[in-house]
Amino acid sequence: MKVRVKKINEKAVIPTYSKAGDAGLDIVAVDKKEEAVFNNGQITHRNVVYSTGLIIEIPKGYVGLIFPRSSISKYDMRLTNSVGVIDSNYRGEVKIKMRYDSRHGLNGYEIGNKIAQLVIVKIPNIEIEEAEELTETERGNKGFGSSGK
Repeated sequence: MKVRVKKINEKAVIPTYSKAGDAGLDIVAVDKKEEAVFNNGQITHRNVVYSTGLIIEIPKGYVGLIFPRSSISKYDMRLTNSVGVIDSNYRGEVKIKMRYDSRHGLNGYEIGNKIAQLVIVKIPNIEIEEAEELTETERGNKGFGSSGK
């Protein structure tokens, strides 16, 4: 499958797989902007918005999912929305917003480093049907931790 990518920053790097068999294409940060988040006048944490300098045309019938790279765990940062979603009709710049939890200042991830990975997945066309009853299962309505101790 071919996916069209447009650079909107001269420093942008076209996403690539690091190794054969990788599920995610590496996304590189080309710029960043810090945002302080306040509650009752106090800074509770900081967000950093990383620019990729890329617009990615996800094919119709697919979705682009943005996940943090495992190396992010070394920086006390996490993706603010857990998993980013790039819909097939979105044509804006791909940005990565990370929450920085350290109170010791923002040392953060350096520009030019791989910040995230893009996984492109086929999505089914779902048709929702309202029902009065649903089929019974062994698990039933047992929720969080239902299969553990």
